[in-house]
Amino acid sequence: MSSKISKNQLERFSRQIILKNIGILGQKKIVNSKVLIVGMGGLGCPVAEFLTRSGVGTLGIIDNDLVNLSNIHRQSLFNEKDLNRSKVKVTKKKLKDINPKTKVNIFNLRLDKKNSKKIIKDYDYIVDGTDNFKTKFLINDLSLKHKKFLVTGAISKFDGHVFTFNFKNKKEPCLRCFYQEETISDEILNCEYEGILGTVASTIGSMQANEILKEILNIGQNLNGSILIVDLLNLNFRKVKLTRRNKCICN
Repeated sequence: MSSKISKNQLERFSRQIILKNIGILGQKKIVNSKVLIVGMGGLGCPVAEFLTRSGVGTLGIIDNDLVNLSNIHRQSLFNEKDLNRSKVKVTKKKLKDINPKTKVNIFNLRLDKKNSKKIIKDYDYIVDGTDNFKTKFLINDLSLKHKKFLVTGAISKFDGHVFTFNFKNKKEPCLRCFYQEETISDEILNCEYEGILGTVASTIGSMQANEILKEILNIGQNLNGSILIVDLLNLNFRKVKLTRRNKCICN
């Protein structure tokens, strides 16, 4: 862990350093953390932005899409000048403008079993901001295998789900315990089919970033073993306990 916080960093992060749960030691933990974000869409944008603003030292971002006009209403890092440009390249530039000290590693690709093995091992914390179950299950399985801390988000219409999984805990359930692969369709996560209010994406993405920071700092309560279900149309928040499913890969 780096032993020094610069004068610039002291001023930049002063409003969070004065929090008794953070302080200088907590800020050093943030600066020395490594977080991988899969998916630079409505969830990944606020996650990347707020982790960068908080001082996370290294961010990895994965996405192979280009910015299109329909993204802009909910993907907060993009504007019309970015149309038809690589999401990860645009994101890196904008994050460096926010905090030049954050190292941003970009992967302009679609995550799969082959390329994921080389990427995921270098990060301590994983954020799933994807919108299809094949990739979500892959991220879940790899995080479980490599004993990573995983925060998964899902959004549709006015609703959102947030999960946290600390796979260093051998008794932890996993995403497959909640979503059973054979009974679900990607359409329920796809904004093109179901629609999404932009503020829902930003809210859930901010919650994911918050869960990562709490884990880095080892403070507060997390959702391990539970799912947070958010209904922003009616402003209802509830937590549901997850149990490990028989014959699941996490058993």
